[in-house]
Amino acid sequence: MNILLIGGSSSLMNQMIIKLKKEGHRIYLLTGERYARKSYEKVFEVYHFSYENDSLREIFDSVSPDVTLFMGAYDTNYMWQDSERESVRYISGLMNMLVAYSTVKKGKFIYLSSQEVYSHSYEENITEDVPPSASGMRGTTLVQAEKICLDFRENWELPVFVLRLDQLYSIPKKREEVNHICAKMCLTMLESGYTTADKKTVGSFLYESDAIQFIYQIISARKTNHWLYNIAATEPVNEVEIAEMIREAMGQEMQIIEVEKGGYYRRVLSNERFAQEFDASIYHPLESGLQKLAAYMEKHKNVFLLGEEERLPWWKRAIQKCGWLLKAAVPFIENMICFIPFFMLNNRTVGSQYFARLDFYLFYVLLFAIVYGQHQAIFSAVLAVCGYLFRQMYTRSGFEVMLDYTTYIWMAQLFILGLVVGYMRDQIRAIKSEGAEVQEHLNRQLGDIRDINNSNVRVKDVLEKQVIDQKDSIGKLYSITSTLDQYTPEEVLFYAVEILSKILRSPDVAIYTVYNDSYARMFSASSSVARKLGNSIRYPEMGEMYQCLLEQKVYINRQLDEKYPLMANAIYENDEMKMIVMVWGIPWERMTLGQANLLVVISYLIQNATLRANRYMAALEEERYLGDTKILEPEAFTSLVMAYQKAEKKNLTECTLLRIEASSGYEQVSLVLMKNLRQTDYLGTLKDGKLYVLLANTDRDEAAIVIQRFAKAGYQSKIVERIEG
Repeated sequence: MNILLIGGSSSLMNQMIIKLKKEGHRIYLLTGERYARKSYEKVFEVYHFSYENDSLREIFDSVSPDVTLFMGAYDTNYMWQDSERESVRYISGLMNMLVAYSTVKKGKFIYLSSQEVYSHSYEENITEDVPPSASGMRGTTLVQAEKICLDFRENWELPVFVLRLDQLYSIPKKREEVNHICAKMCLTMLESGYTTADKKTVGSFLYESDAIQFIYQIISARKTNHWLYNIAATEPVNEVEIAEMIREAMGQEMQIIEVEKGGYYRRVLSNERFAQEFDASIYHPLESGLQKLAAYMEKHKNVFLLGEEERLPWWKRAIQKCGWLLKAAVPFIENMICFIPFFMLNNRTVGSQYFARLDFYLFYVLLFAIVYGQHQAIFSAVLAVCGYLFRQMYTRSGFEVMLDYTTYIWMAQLFILGLVVGYMRDQIRAIKSEGAEVQEHLNRQLGDIRDINNSNVRVKDVLEKQVIDQKDSIGKLYSITSTLDQYTPEEVLFYAVEILSKILRSPDVAIYTVYNDSYARMFSASSSVARKLGNSIRYPEMGEMYQCLLEQKVYINRQLDEKYPLMANAIYENDEMKMIVMVWGIPWERMTLGQANLLVVISYLIQNATLRANRYMAALEEERYLGDTKILEPEAFTSLVMAYQKAEKKNLTECTLLRIEASSGYEQVSLVLMKNLRQTDYLGTLKDGKLYVLLANTDRDEAAIVIQRFAKAGYQSKIVERIEG
């Protein structure tokens, strides 16, 4: 069958290609991107076109697929950082595919959905008859995509199918592929020796190879009873049980910290319909799959912890090193093998009444000159001369053959003809190659010109809008940023995030403070999207982004890499990086040089406010602490706690306040506790005379770990909800 696969590069896509190739199908691939930037398994034909391209109809006409499989929810071309924008792209891309497919009206169309169409908790296993209950933008988009597929099936009478896959897990090959809870737990255990798990969160997990086998059964089925199927393992398991399986598979003493994320939550898809119709069975139960996963990640832990490349077996390394030699030797081996039948034909025609005039060696040299060029023409001519001399010595001595001038005339015509034909073939090939390179270069230039023109149009529109409404004028910016002066020194950076979000018209902004040459700690963020990198980052490992910040330039994520923000800028003081501003939610049309300059201007204005706040705090350094300790006195600590709680109420940060059970000897207590705290945490006293710890950017679950550390150090502590000023 001709099978058209649509989607970005992923483990699921590559394993699907391998499965279909083993079954003997001809595979075509539509990557969904303009340029080849990702690695795929080899297929018969690859099309590098976006889903919105007008050429999709021609692709379907050319391929004439018996089955079209769209990765849908598992398509890595969609990053989902700007969920609203990605939702529009997703639906429009699917519509364009289905319209192009409807013009061909051949074969079936299979769309892969996921369990994300359900967001509520269900006591029973979820069957296909249960209506979706998605709440987030991504889940709602997947529900809408399923409805579109149903409309095309019912109104256009097309064989369109939807497969809902339960939570997939597979064995990642590198750290970037750790994208499911099973692999994340393994990685956390390898990094820190413990992991957190919620006993009240229940789900089911399907091994990737099992999912591929089930999908193939739908692909190869001649008739199906339904249009919608759940592809699931239907083995309910909670997070604590998963963590225990992983710990047992690793065979090490690792701690499992039980936490509660918000009540009982159960989401398990039922595969009863699929199992009854196709007699499907699970080949990889969860326990055995987790054993393979944990064993692989533990064996290659340097790959996941340090980012090293996986070390291949010796025979694979040998193939990689000697592959060029084998590739270069193939034409010569083919030449020698083809020489044998021509040698035998020449021997049979010697002395023949009808074929004595035929020169098979000449045909042999011409053949390789036409196919391979000059080098193989010379090699085949040498073999032909050797064969000719060998045959002549059947009846004459070698000395007589060497004295015969006709031998040299024959050799000369053989070499001249082979070299001339081979040279012409090489020249024609070089001209074609040069023409193809020129065409490719011109196409790239044309694409660059289009990109530059689009960027110029966006800049023009931004400048026009700026002139018309004056929202981004320098005076307007200064009037907004100057409001920072009305806040206390402890509050400046919190409300700087709000100001950045307001001016840049982005809901997702974060500010990180730099503490050394390796780490930066989040100070404040405006949304959960802005917190996706975590509370602590190793910014020197951020590749292109780090290089831009190091050169004091604004980083613009033009590749839309989901691992990095769309824009970022570093704030320096005396050539030393102090803060990193990250902006995530910016539409593509506003990722321009003008917006980058705007970010630089805002950063400088915010820097002025923070410098004034820092100088004020430094001037009061001696009055803020008790004696020679790092314990803040009540007034300073109360002001700090109130600032954090006020910012937390506005969802600008997270914090937890702990009360230490210590009646006296605060100097000794501070020496012990400060060893178990981060640079961003604070130790202080309140009006009640008790000792407290403020944990910045820390939720209740993470605070439990700190409480355990204090307990080991001999001090009991507990969480205090709020204080009144």
